[in-house]
Parts: sequence; structure tokens; C-alpha cells
Amino acid sequence: MHPSHEWLTIDASTVVKEVAAGLRSHLGDSLKRRGFVVAMSGGVDSSVAAGLAVEAVGPRRVFGLFMPERDSDPQSLELAREWAEKLGIEYTVEDIAGPLDALGCYQRRDAAIRRVVPEYEGGWKSKIVLPGNRLDSDRLNTYSVVVESPDGVQSTHRLPPAEYREIVASTNFKQRVRKTMEYFHADRLHYGVVGTPNRLEYDQGFFVKGGDGLADVKPIAHLYKTQVYQLAHALGVPSGVTDRPPTTDTYSLPQSQEEFYFTLPARTMDLVLYAHNRGMDAREAAGALGMKEDQVQRAFREISQKRVTTRYLHLSALLVEPVDEIRIHSEPVVG
Repeated sequence: MHPSHEWLTIDASTVVKEVAAGLRSHLGDSLKRRGFVVAMSGGVDSSVAAGLAVEAVGPRRVFGLFMPERDSDPQSLELAREWAEKLGIEYTVEDIAGPLDALGCYQRRDAAIRRVVPEYEGGWKSKIVLPGNRLDSDRLNTYSVVVESPDGVQSTHRLPPAEYREIVASTNFKQRVRKTMEYFHADRLHYGVVGTPNRLEYDQGFFVKGGDGLADVKPIAHLYKTQVYQLAHALGVPSGVTDRPPTTDTYSLPQSQEEFYFTLPARTMDLVLYAHNRGMDAREAAGALGMKEDQVQRAFREISQKRVTTRYLHLSALLVEPVDEIRIHSEPVVG
């Protein structure tokens, strides 16, 4: 067993109590709200966030929100409903396919794909992916679109930058519409909105600005994904959630977070990020992780690069300060 196996081990029961206390404090002292709204996707992060909210204020003051759309995996809704009922919270289903259709989400995405794959049409499925084995070379991380025809035949096509951006911009509607719905229910209930990003996602900018990156409180953003799973077991989250591989649940074809964004599987990525955060050099980390030194070097570089390129996601709106009125009035008049 590699020395890294205990790096992320926590006393989950204690952490649950600490985070719940923090949520209660923020709710009353800062937010001045009555309870919490949690968007529940059927994934481990939102399930843990909902469980923590219940630990903090009880089930009667937590509202669960399920927001499927045309490309959602039906199992996501089933898992979210199972956990909400076990928690004893009130919940509702808001199908957001209609608003997304009105905004042109699907049409804009499909138009961009069709410029690369002219035969792509209704009934086809798709996802965008990064190349595999990215730690074994210094090649550029260029995205491709994978399409599947109605008869199940898949093909992969490299995406030009403009088409890649348009596909991402179109699918980002999904997170932004969901957040709009969360704040509708939060406003009507006088509740606060709970964000669900874990530390890996928060650190590496794996969220949509104005979408899943927007919240009133983020209870697990300091916890690595591995630690979120430990909290899930402490809270009693169903095995159907905890045993399910992490997925974006954004595209019509199944898509892992690894093939869409991260270089490595979540647990390994957690450990590499932990080593990077602790200031380990690549050789030391490689020995602890059982990886090659050049692989760790590439992973470290990607961590740093993602922090630079996604920094704007963390920024609040930038204020352009007015010019000093006194200075303006004191300037000499020319002419």
C-alpha cells in the first residue's frame, strides 16, 4: 500500500457535526434566512450537501429540488428521490427541458456539432471528451466530440475552438437555468441556497459561473472528493449514490468527469492535488502515489494552469471606481 492511503482520512462523524454547526451559524448570523434549498442531482456531492443541511436545521427546513432535462440519466432522479425521502425533506421536480428549449440550448449545441459532423441530426447522441493518457505526453489537451447515430455507431471528431466554445456555452444554460430555479424557490421560502462543489471542483474551476458556482453557502468546498465519500457513509447516503461513478450528467452520452475535465480519476486527482497543496516535489509525490515522476510533473502543471485559466470564475463583479470628482472639477479649463 502506498504511503498516500491515509492522507485524506478524516473523522467523518466529527466533520459532519462541525459543518452542520457552521451551516446553522451562517444561516442565522449572516444569511438571515429560515432554511436551505439544495439542488439534488443524484450524485454524492449534492446528496452529502442535503444530508448536512438536514443535520444543521432539521428536515422541515430543507427543500430538495430535482431538475432533470432532456439529456439527464433517469437514474439520477430516482436516486435523488430515494435520498430525499429517506431524509424526510419536502421536494419537488422541475423539468427544465422547456426553458432550455426556449433558450435554444439544444439547437445551438446541435448546430455547432453539425458544422463538424454534417450528418448529425435528431435522434443522435453526443458528448465532448479530452484525449486519454494525458499524463504520458506533453501534447495539447484538445477536445473532440463523440457522436452516436440511432443505430449505435460511434465516431470521434476533433473540435475546432469555435465549435467547442459554442457547445460548452450552450450546455452551460443547463446549470444557469437550474440556479435560476433554485433562487426562485429560495426567495419564495426565504431560504438560502446551498452550493455543492467539493474542493477538487472548486480549486480547479470545474463549475459554471452564474450556474453551479453560485450559492449562498458552500459546505463541502474545503473537502476533497474522497472526504465527501467518507461523509456520505457517515450520513447514510444510499449505496446507489456512493457506488455510482461520478458523471457530469450533462450530455446525452454517458460522460465521466475524467474524460471531460480532470486528468485522472477523482481519487487519484485528490491525492495529486493534496500533494501539490502540501508543497511536495514531483519525485516525493511520485514515490508516495506509485506514479512516474514525469506524470506527477504534468499533473502539477495542469493543476497550476487550471487555477490560472479559471481564476475569473472565482471573481466577484469587478467595480470600476468613479474618477475623483474633486480632481475633475479642479482641472483647468482649456480654450
